[in-house]
Amino acid sequence: MATRLRKSRKQRGSRYCGWGQIGQHRASGSRGGVGGAGKHKHFFIRTIKEEPNHFGHEQFHALRPSDVQKWVNIKELNELVKFSETDKDGKVVLDLDKLGIGKVLGAGILNSAFTIKVRKISDSARNKIISAGGEVIVLDELNTE
Repeated sequence: MATRLRKSRKQRGSRYCGWGQIGQHRASGSRGGVGGAGKHKHFFIRTIKEEPNHFGHEQFHALRPSDVQKWVNIKELNELVKFSETDKDGKVVLDLDKLGIGKVLGAGILNSAFTIKVRKISDSARNKIISAGGEVIVLDELNTE
């Protein structure tokens, strides 16, 4: 179609060019706002259809996931002795890495002396195990050497 025959050419000189009262078809008001405006108000149905998971958050999502997923205190080691093994020297060895425990913490008292294999251990737990006559083998230190 030739430009001279278009509707917009015919409406030049008229004040509103076919858009009614002042301000219609001008700014963002004619389309309900800019960007994501109205997602919880006048565009809610569209939001539900197109982005059903737009609102809310994942409740059990850790923002900073810890590398230690499971830990145990010294007082609980007394109950875990039933999972221990004895080595060729006759010492009781408790491998917490096989049990899925990543760290030993120092709360409680140790009843007997045994060797503990673990990835991480607190200083207080290490001191209590050694003072009870036991031994600590930290697996991460073995891998770095």
